[in-house]
Amino acid sequence: MEIFYLVLLIVVVSLGPGLLPQVFVNRISSQGLADLTGFASGLLLVSALVVVVPEGFHTAAESGGGFAFDPVVLGLAGLAGFSLLLALEGLGIGHAVHEEHHDHESGHGHEHVHHPYSSGVVALGLSVHALADGLAIGAAATSGETSFSLLVAFAVIVHRVPAALSLGIFLLHQPGGRRAAIKGLLLFTLATPVALVLSYLVLDGADKSVLALVLLFSAGTFVYVATVDTLPAIHNPTTGRRSVRNVLSSAAVFSILLIVLNSAGILEHGHHEIDG
Repeated sequence: MEIFYLVLLIVVVSLGPGLLPQVFVNRISSQGLADLTGFASGLLLVSALVVVVPEGFHTAAESGGGFAFDPVVLGLAGLAGFSLLLALEGLGIGHAVHEEHHDHESGHGHEHVHHPYSSGVVALGLSVHALADGLAIGAAATSGETSFSLLVAFAVIVHRVPAALSLGIFLLHQPGGRRAAIKGLLLFTLATPVALVLSYLVLDGADKSVLALVLLFSAGTFVYVATVDTLPAIHNPTTGRRSVRNVLSSAAVFSILLIVLNSAGILEHGHHEIDG
């Protein structure tokens, strides 16, 4: 898939769902959004642990050794991705706004609300995570393996739907009106394509060891986002079992799909270049 069409698809998938709350005010149920988030998180988790991590180690092996081939260094790259987003969350630049929708709809909050911050800070937080998504897709694209890059892009794009919906709903209930909400959505929408193109241009032709570290760093960010998105619903006694079932069922389906594709030889490592 050409980078241009991938960027266009990301823009549509981000901006479209984000604008829906502006049109269908109070018609998007918190449970429906939680279900979609759970399914998307399962896909993202499998993409990180079953697709990106193995590809990162495979790429490191292709580098011919050296510093980045050390398993500890590779593991630290994944930890760095996870820790960076955790640190940003601690600073208030987080992304878990799904619970805000629950609060507005039900009329009461719960202990897992993370963002009593301004709409600008929340939009910035989601945009930082969107930058990490773009880095992951860009790194996958430069690997030269079409099936791998498409799987990563698929998981990211599916996960952006509930993220964009959540941001749209959150911004709708904040001061500033629709103009401020649309500005926040545009920031979130453009972050991933910009990071995708820049990472593709920078990493294209880069040493395999560098690419391996970037891939594993991205895997760490995926694991963080997938878990943090679902923890509030899982900790809720009312929705806990349903949320766990959604995550595990989507993870199982995606895993089975990967097994089938791998058995068919579609996921074998090759060198099919993606057009820039």
